[in-house]
Amino acid sequence: MALTTVSELRTTLGVGTLYTDAVLQEVCDAADAVLLPMLWAPKWFSIAHSNIVGEGTLYFDIEVLEIFYVGQTVTISNSGTKFNGSKTITAVDTYSISMATTHTTATKKHPIEPYGTVTGETYTDWTTDTAVQNAALMISVEIWQARTTTLNGANTIDFQPSPYRMSAQLLAKVRGLIAHALDPRSMVG
Repeated sequence: MALTTVSELRTTLGVGTLYTDAVLQEVCDAADAVLLPMLWAPKWFSIAHSNIVGEGTLYFDIEVLEIFYVGQTVTISNSGTKFNGSKTITAVDTYSISMATTHTTATKKHPIEPYGTVTGETYTDWTTDTAVQNAALMISVEIWQARTTTLNGANTIDFQPSPYRMSAQLLAKVRGLIAHALDPRSMVG
């Protein structure tokens, strides 16, 4: 899910064809990496895994009986190559889910650090939410400006220093734009 496209960023910055799509795409990807974890999505975190031949199990620190179901397809990431990708759940227990994997040996339960991510089907398309899109574009522009401006972010004609562009104030503005879309699990403190 790309929240800001290269063409949107190119137009906003007014850089024409001066920079390649790949260079601008890096900025768009970085903005997504900042913003997407803050948005509410059907995402849970696996804390450990184990496996037997042909089957893997992911463990959670919350009860998952009412979250997952047998036959559900989930997308797994950061959990090891044999788990990562789209998987169909074959068993659900109080704190774990199991699925077919390509494991050829058995391994006892051991932690995943940093935690793995298990994502279910999403019903919200954040690319159609204008506040979220504008927040992503704002972050993209700030990343671009932080990369390309000189004089520590000074942006006035007399070169008076301004606060660092990628600051806590930027994230506060972003949180204000996307308040309706924030994942309650990301609002700690």
